[in-house]
Amino acid sequence: MRLRDRTLRALRSHRVPAWWSDAKLGIFVHWTPASVPAFAPVDDEIADLLASGRRDAFAWSPYTEWYENSLRFPDSPAARYHREHYGDRPYTEFARDWKDGLATWDPDEWATTFARCGARYVVLVAKHADGFCLWPSEVRNPHREGWTSERDVVGELAEAVRGAGLRFGVYYSGGLDATFDDHPQGSMASLLAAVPRGDYPAYAEAQVRELIARYRPSVLWNDIAWPAPGRELWPLFAHYYDAVPDGVVNDRWMPWSPALSATRLAPVARVLDAAVARGARQERGIIPPRPPYYDVRTPEYTTFPDVQRDHWECVRGIDKSFGYNAQSRPSDFLAHDELLWSFVDIVAKNGNLLLNVGPRGSDASIPEEQRLRLDWLGAWLAPRAALVRGTRPWVTPGDRTAEGTPVRYAARDDLVFAYLREPGERVTLAEVRSTPRTSVSAWDGSPISWSDGSGAITVTLPPPTGGEEPVVLVLDGVDAA
Repeated sequence: MRLRDRTLRALRSHRVPAWWSDAKLGIFVHWTPASVPAFAPVDDEIADLLASGRRDAFAWSPYTEWYENSLRFPDSPAARYHREHYGDRPYTEFARDWKDGLATWDPDEWATTFARCGARYVVLVAKHADGFCLWPSEVRNPHREGWTSERDVVGELAEAVRGAGLRFGVYYSGGLDATFDDHPQGSMASLLAAVPRGDYPAYAEAQVRELIARYRPSVLWNDIAWPAPGRELWPLFAHYYDAVPDGVVNDRWMPWSPALSATRLAPVARVLDAAVARGARQERGIIPPRPPYYDVRTPEYTTFPDVQRDHWECVRGIDKSFGYNAQSRPSDFLAHDELLWSFVDIVAKNGNLLLNVGPRGSDASIPEEQRLRLDWLGAWLAPRAALVRGTRPWVTPGDRTAEGTPVRYAARDDLVFAYLREPGERVTLAEVRSTPRTSVSAWDGSPISWSDGSGAITVTLPPPTGGEEPVVLVLDGVDAA
């Protein structure tokens, strides 16, 4: 057996650690020089753009962190906005404004905010596709000198987050770096064709090793692809697990192969973009392809319809963007009911929610619209943490009660938790059968009246039964119907 095969087999013996499976909620932070202009169009969601099949779809990206790429399309909304507000100012100058904003940054206040909302881990974007590094990297960029933060933002946030009792992880854009390849990326084919080669794979690996050595991240989150073949990537993973045995690797590490270079050919690009469009229409979001190795899957702005055997996390922003978008309207943000129900739906299907926060680039503050949603999560989760964290999927994720109320289930030991969305006075849990040991209580432990009939449990809920928060029932001593 070849060495690389032995390495890959050894990697597959790694198991997702319990801390990650128990966490249920993490915070993503996108905070790049693009958060200074803070502009992206808000009319389209990313899934709609991918489903369109257009070769220039990403020019209309709702993600502000892709502002630099959007500028490469002269007729894009971002390019028009830039000409009107900044003239011919180059994108690179926004880094100066971003650095000035650090004067008012309080990493401890961020960490306190994230802990208060109920998150158990934080993943910071250390380098996005623009190549700007949020730590003073000693790995020299051969194409753009000084394209880093002199202040160790990664290190300071890591210290603050861990001080608040949370795990800390890093995101690294391994697949794209505009300082090595700045070709316009309008579709998935052109995006994959822009994965740099040459001196970039060694640069990317050196930076990831530097991040591991300096910060020991509990999550190593790559994006797009990896610029080197698998035989070079597997030892990097082994090195990471040696340094962080209970670390977690996401699923966006598809190793480079000659097939990626083929995406530069027009016929191949057309076939790939058509396949991506079909997938986006079906999945209503982005579900990365499975690489040869990963710990957790990361669907973007979408979820799975059923319980997944593989651990996964839904990755999404609080509005349509990851980076801060000053153009977002009230209707673009997650509503109270939508946010909380999405969270319990993900938990019931063996997932975590990695909810993004996009701070302002001008003053390093978290916008109030985003803070409000974090407060909603914290207010609901804090008294119910024991009914969510540490749970595992039950025999079914749930669907609807006999009365039509949406219901989801999770379990821990002998307890089953039923999460109900805006139930009426009575709900019949068709998936649940009683036993001689059955009891039903509210989230706070108070007993609730129930009856048994026709192989299902009917629960009479105390008022008030409506509202925008999921109602949680604790079922003890029940079987699946």
